[in-house]
Amino acid sequence: MKKRKEKVDLLSYIRNGQELTLKQKLRLVATLSTPAVLAQITSIMMQYIDASMVGRMGAGASASIGLVSTTVWLFGGICSSGAAGFSIQAAQYIGAKKYEKAREVLRQAVTALLIFTFVLAAIGGLVSFFLPEWLGGAEEIRREASVYFLVYACSLPVMGMNRLAGSMLQCSGNMKIPSMLNSMMCILDVVFNACFIFQGSSFSVFGLMITIPGAGLGVLGAALGTALAQFVTACLMLYFLCCRSPLLRLQRGEKYHVQLEYIKRAVRISLPIAFEHCVVCGAMIAATKIVAPLGIVSIAANSFAITAESFCYMPGYGIADAATTLVGQSIGAVRDRLAVSFGRITVGAGMCMMAGTGVLMFFAAPLMIGILTPDPEVQALGIKVLRIEAFAEPLYGASIVATGVLRGAGDTLVPSIMNFVSMWAVRLPLSLILSKTYGLTGVWIAMCTELCFRGILFLVRLGRKKWLHKK
Repeated sequence: MKKRKEKVDLLSYIRNGQELTLKQKLRLVATLSTPAVLAQITSIMMQYIDASMVGRMGAGASASIGLVSTTVWLFGGICSSGAAGFSIQAAQYIGAKKYEKAREVLRQAVTALLIFTFVLAAIGGLVSFFLPEWLGGAEEIRREASVYFLVYACSLPVMGMNRLAGSMLQCSGNMKIPSMLNSMMCILDVVFNACFIFQGSSFSVFGLMITIPGAGLGVLGAALGTALAQFVTACLMLYFLCCRSPLLRLQRGEKYHVQLEYIKRAVRISLPIAFEHCVVCGAMIAATKIVAPLGIVSIAANSFAITAESFCYMPGYGIADAATTLVGQSIGAVRDRLAVSFGRITVGAGMCMMAGTGVLMFFAAPLMIGILTPDPEVQALGIKVLRIEAFAEPLYGASIVATGVLRGAGDTLVPSIMNFVSMWAVRLPLSLILSKTYGLTGVWIAMCTELCFRGILFLVRLGRKKWLHKK
């Protein structure tokens, strides 16, 4: 109880104009970051188990999901950008102690995001029938890849509500509930996947025969399991936001009516973020087209290496969530110097943490890939490319956390342009050139080079402080 009170008091220092010592700033960053980082790590551990389940079905099943994985990230990123447009506004209103306006933002967000995600789901459903062929996937994996993406697209409205509720809770300073629920979602994902992917099995315990049911749906089962886990989590997340949040829960007597002011502001914030996701994921889709002709082994190794690498960078996203909250509330309270201070502390913390996880990834690569697939050929290639990526992790961490800092200030356009230049002018041309000689290894050398370049760009942007004027 003492720790909970201390966290609330320190956040109130921002809104009330009280000074914070360096020790208090570090404590506040750690208090907000730790639950988010632990949730991200838990999420990746569960994804490992998830990927290993599909991996046991063979390289073809893994390749069918890996083929559309970048498009999945594209649609998920666009969905998240809509939530960010509203949660950033809420964070700044909370910093200014305008709690009624923050709740009004929430009411506008639920309606607007539901409409947006249903339209996005319809587009994804139409695209799913042609996507695997567009990406250059082999004939034998196209059907399963198409079915997987169709189920994912239909679940986008549920994902949108989950992302909105989680980001709104985080912007109010409540990192614990979203972290716990997202960790629970990962566990549910594994349980539901086990039920939907595999056939039922029976075993004897003290002479008693126990049967575990299973649908045996394979790749389709993996998509259904994830969608169901998202649905359960979204319901709980919305309950804690709308009914239990001290700052954002909906109040009796506060009537809802459409206010275009908040929606227009959300669009101005969200469009550059959506563009950024399109740029990054579009480049990754283009990279998938470069990898696809290299064969099923390269597609599977690329997919597994990306999953394994996420163990390193997901902690950075946890710190970035805390950075958005702290900077957003500081900007709302008109405390620019405090916003700069929090920006430097969180970026430094992210770089240090990801440098450590990069070292760990380099030496633990055989174990990390071995968990995901038993195929020795896929293992060997996956380990090789994963070790290349380890060298980029510190600067990759700088770009991830700096993005959270800049978003907290409402600076989303310039970072999206920087990502566009980095991905399309550096990564893709290098990938295309190096893949012709070095295959998948060349693609990952290009990725490592681009991530270092991107990190330097974001550090320069952060140091120049022009983002303070975007509020």
